[in-house]
Amino acid sequence: MNFLWNNLPKLFYALAPMESVTNVVFRKVVAKAQRPDVFFTEFTNAKSFTNLKARETLEKRLYKDNDESPIIAQIWGNDPYSFKEISGEIQRRQYDGIDINTGCPDKSVIKQGAGSALIGNDILVKDLIDAAREGSNGNLPVSVKTRLGIYSIDEWKEWIAFLLEQKLPCLTIHLRTRKEMSKVPAHYELINSIKQMRDQISPSTLIMINGDVDNKEAGDKLYSQYGMDGIMIGRGVFKNPYAFSNYEPTLKELIDLFSYHLDTFDKYTKIIGQLPFDPMKHFVKVYVKDFDGASEIRQILMNAKTTDDMRQIVKNINF
Repeated sequence: MNFLWNNLPKLFYALAPMESVTNVVFRKVVAKAQRPDVFFTEFTNAKSFTNLKARETLEKRLYKDNDESPIIAQIWGNDPYSFKEISGEIQRRQYDGIDINTGCPDKSVIKQGAGSALIGNDILVKDLIDAAREGSNGNLPVSVKTRLGIYSIDEWKEWIAFLLEQKLPCLTIHLRTRKEMSKVPAHYELINSIKQMRDQISPSTLIMINGDVDNKEAGDKLYSQYGMDGIMIGRGVFKNPYAFSNYEPTLKELIDLFSYHLDTFDKYTKIIGQLPFDPMKHFVKVYVKDFDGASEIRQILMNAKTTDDMRQIVKNINF
């Protein structure tokens, strides 16, 4: 069951699950630049599988290609029945694992009693983990992504201890509380204490760290100091899509990657149905930057209506 987690490098890197970002299109882009050791999907609401009206969104969120392995499907919600049902679907789609989100600070998610609202709700979280395991017939490893707590970093001791007691194959910890969002530096000073707790409660659980690591160089440096098992990079890919390497791309390479992104968007729209275009605008800052006139071109791109519009605009960029 834990073939995925047992066969990763001593220090492994993962692309963080990000809403409207880490679908199959952007994962292909990251893979072309420098693929991580593990991919995560964007968040998928477990109830979208049990709700017929929402089912049509599932294909776009859970579509993957065979060459993306190892890849983990991340789910969120607070209903064990939905977790059981969607976990069976994830297994049928031949994912390598399931990850449960207990850290999302988005207000709309919290209002539904999910994401970081689950922190401290031990009984329900155990039910969700058990349901995901049962739904995949014990064939897929079930991991968890979380934060240190809701209001205070002191909450981490009881919360992380509880999660470790579930004998997870991997526990990803964003080293901030929900209240802190991303407004303060990640609490790296807690890593050694977390590892000590892991060694006492569940030595086989891998600890993956998330927060303030923008690239492999920074991750390697953090590893040399603290020795965690894995590092998850999220926002860093917006600063450099080659974040999983130590490579600094030229402007031409960035624009070529942008063109590949546009082509890939069109390709998967034909395969899985029309993808929303507006999220493409989130990526403009990834590619168009650090040259005279970049700001003006970004503004024009933000007013584009189609991928063809964007192609015409970037043709005017002089290398």
